[in-house]
Parts: sequence; C-alpha cells; structure tokens
Amino acid sequence: MLDVLKKWYHQYFSEEESVLLLLLLCAGLIILVTVGDILTPVFVAVILAYLMQGIANRLQRSGLSPRVGVAVAMALFISSFFGVILGLLPLVWRQLISLAKEAPAMVERGRQALSVLPENYPSLISQQQINQVMNAIQSEMAQFGQIVVAKGFSSIPGLLALLVYMVLIPLLVFFLLKDREKIMAWGAGFLPAHRPLLNDIWAQMNRQFSNYARGKVIEIVIVGVVSYVTFKILGLDYAALLGLLVGLSVIIPYIGAALVTIPVLMVAFFQWGLTEDFYWVFFSYGMIQALDGNVLVPLLFSEAVNLHPIAIIVAVLFFGGIWGVWGVFFAIPLATLISAVVTAWPTAHREHQT
Repeated sequence: MLDVLKKWYHQYFSEEESVLLLLLLCAGLIILVTVGDILTPVFVAVILAYLMQGIANRLQRSGLSPRVGVAVAMALFISSFFGVILGLLPLVWRQLISLAKEAPAMVERGRQALSVLPENYPSLISQQQINQVMNAIQSEMAQFGQIVVAKGFSSIPGLLALLVYMVLIPLLVFFLLKDREKIMAWGAGFLPAHRPLLNDIWAQMNRQFSNYARGKVIEIVIVGVVSYVTFKILGLDYAALLGLLVGLSVIIPYIGAALVTIPVLMVAFFQWGLTEDFYWVFFSYGMIQALDGNVLVPLLFSEAVNLHPIAIIVAVLFFGGIWGVWGVFFAIPLATLISAVVTAWPTAHREHQT
C-alpha cells in the first residue's frame, strides 16, 4: 500500500510547482467556503474589471493610448452599472411586488380556465382534482406574496448593503483597471520565477474564460432584450421581470432554460388561459430558446468551453451548494479552471512520453 502511494505521489507531485498549485487550489477552496460571501464584491469586481480590460485592450489596438482606453472602458462600465441599478432593478422590483399581490386573482382566473376540462375529459380529470391543485398553488403563491411584500418593508439592511456595493464595486473596478500591472506584479512576486505549469494554466484559462465571459454577457443582453420586446408586443404582463429571468437563465446551461419556462407559461396561462394568446407566448418563447441554442451560442462561442453537460451540472450543484447563488453564477468559470488544471497538470508518465 505504501509503495502504491509513493508511486502515485511521484507520478503527480514530482515537481515543486505541482505541490504549489495544489496548495493554491486548496487555499482558494477554503477561502470560497469560509469567507466567500464576505468577499463577493471583490470577486464581482474582478470579473467586471476583467471584462472591461478586454474592451480597453481592443481600444488600444485600434490606436488609443492605454489611459484613454481604460477611461473609455470605465465610463462604459459606470453608465451600464448605474443604468441597471437605477433603471432596470426598480422596474423589476415593482413588477415582482405587483405579481405577488395579484397572484391569488391570477390563480382564480386559471381555475376558471381549467373548469372546462372535466366536462370535456371526465374520465381523465375531475373538478375536485382541479380544485385541490389550484388551492395548493393559490396557498403557496399567497405565502410568496406575503414574503415579497414583507421584504419590501423590512429590507433596510439589504438596501444599505446595496448602497455600499454601488460605491464599493465601481471603486474596486477602477483601481483594478488603473493598477492592473502593479497588482499582477505584486501577486507574481509570491510565485516562483520559473513557473511553466502556472503559465500554461493561465494561458488556457485566459483564452477560455475571456471567450466565455464576453459571450455570456452579450448572450444575456440579447436574449433578455429580445424576450422583453417579444413579451411586451404580445401583451404579456410583467414583461420586464420575465425578460430579465429569461436573460439570466442562459448563465446556467440546460437547467436555466427549463426552470424559467415555468414562470413564463404560468403567467401567460393565468392571464389568458388556454387561448390563442397563450399559444403565441408558448411558440415565441420556444423560438427564442431555439434560436439562442442553435444560432446565437455557436456564433458567440467560437472557442466554446469544452465541458461535458454532466460536468456543467455537477459544477452547478457543487459550487451552488458551497457558495449559494454566486456559486451557480461562477460555476462554469470555476469548472473551466479545474479543467485547465487537470489538462496541464504534469505527470511523470506524460513527461516520459514527451
């Protein structure tokens, strides 16, 4: 047994850099589990600064100076950030509260729409079954409505945290962009001068993550805006709220689209019942999802993250379990990091082959 362990250790940890990488990964996981919630603004700022640095680099390649490129990228970020915070979020919150208040009436309209089913299909469904299901839905939605309305009056600490984030995140993004070279040089000072493994992993991660992050932001905006415009044209209630949900659902492949289908169809059903308007919403939403998966995603992700669907689902479950909503949001980038580490990890067997 001891010989097996020694052989395994020699195969995978024969280099000093391998041990260092293992320690860095363990330290990162410990930080994520213990103080991940506290450092969430820092993680968010790092991701946003990374995206803005990509824009700044493109501007520099077009002929602008580094300072001007960073200034333009920062101005674009500030306008987008406060546009979402001050424009979109209040509208979505108002629609969420309105939805919670009208939920019981919507369920009652749904009950009336379903009341014709026992007459048409008496052998399959009865009025009692419909009443039981709709009463259960009405009870759950009423509780949800009470929670949302109560949150609206008891969320002073949450509002204060939001105000702090509104100041803290732009400041962090600004300094991360302004002092990027200094920060990276400071971090590199703790690493060995000769680090081919870390450089290889960084190159793979930088290439895949930049493609993923840029593509996802564009996909969220396009899918969200198209969904909002479509729902608005069709006259669907709470179009902004549902459009935001559909846009954010693309963050979680496979799972997100399936989950967001439920509120979209429920709102349409409770608003119109099984009418022509409902089927138009159903068809339009299906077309949006089909075009997103078959046209938009292949166009945006020219160097798609090479992860199996099972790996994506496991990553969402694992990181969501240890880090909550933010773990779900960053599941694929973190899984990409793990994939890059596994691919680049040196082994004695691989070195012998080369």
